[in-house]
Amino acid sequence: MSREIAFHQALSEAVALMMEADDRVFIFGEGVPDPKTIFGSTAGLKERFGEERVFDTPLSENGLTGIAIGAALAGMRPVMTHQRIDFALLAMDQIVNHAAKRCYTSGGKQGVPVTIRSIIGRGWGQGSQHSQSLHAFFAHIPGLKVVMPVTPHDAKGLLIASIEDNNPVMFIEHRWLYNVIGHVPEGIYRTPLGPGKLFREGKDVTIVAISYMVMEALRAADMLAKEGLEAEVVAVQTLRPFDDSMILDSVRKTRRLVVADTGWETVGFSAEIVARVAEKLHGTLRAAPRRVALPDCPTPTTPALANHYYPRAIHVANVVAEMADLPAETTLLETPTTVPLDVPDKNFPGPF
Repeated sequence: MSREIAFHQALSEAVALMMEADDRVFIFGEGVPDPKTIFGSTAGLKERFGEERVFDTPLSENGLTGIAIGAALAGMRPVMTHQRIDFALLAMDQIVNHAAKRCYTSGGKQGVPVTIRSIIGRGWGQGSQHSQSLHAFFAHIPGLKVVMPVTPHDAKGLLIASIEDNNPVMFIEHRWLYNVIGHVPEGIYRTPLGPGKLFREGKDVTIVAISYMVMEALRAADMLAKEGLEAEVVAVQTLRPFDDSMILDSVRKTRRLVVADTGWETVGFSAEIVARVAEKLHGTLRAAPRRVALPDCPTPTTPALANHYYPRAIHVANVVAEMADLPAETTLLETPTTVPLDVPDKNFPGPF
């Protein structure tokens, strides 16, 4: 019988199963045992495993990341949490110059099996310093693995695989996905790090999406279907290692590419995807690849500006419509491109 639970419950279950199976696993970070339990993603862990394996920390990201790395080198498998990926910037030296380099500088003799959870996405007006999508920063670093799950099933499977991995993993979660409900098997299972995931088949255009933008891409595909266009939606859930084979196979078929990213457009991960396709499928494309991403300015705080800032399904659909040369009178192109986010969506979580 199919069991459905929320994304945040899948995360909590993954950690609980790993802590039960392996005494070396522990979880710590700002807000881990807090009553809000990081949007429910650490609920019940303190009560079940105690304060020695589930505990809060001071506001000292750099030092505490160093402790996590030291524990990993000593044989433990720590799971560290940053309630915002912005806070991980305070620990860049530890993550980039130590955790990511240890395997290489030790000649493969030492790994750093630490999983660093962090959150991206718009909140309640948190603005430029608490809602950035910095996944491209970390995906640029050899030695780090970067994971961005989309579904509850893969959130659990990818987190288990990350905790078991002998390399440091940046596990990046979008806050708008926490309440998404989906099928999640009981027990321990693993979703492999690397491969993409096909969410929808189509023949006219490939939409490659990252994190929450998969949800918007699926909405866009529904819009496009009403105009007679069949969009194929492929998710990138592991940015490093990045297996581009599914994307290439899809673009060979559709010969059009649109990339939807939660980060900034300039030098974002969307550029890496476009570059891979351009290098490996030169001459195949019917139109220039397009990107849908954040504008190149800091995140605004006020809803009046934020409602213009974040791309939604209509932005993705409009780009595809332009690429496919749909008639100017199509209703799709007449849809406003500014969509308020102040009302939660009935199918997917809103900003609350």
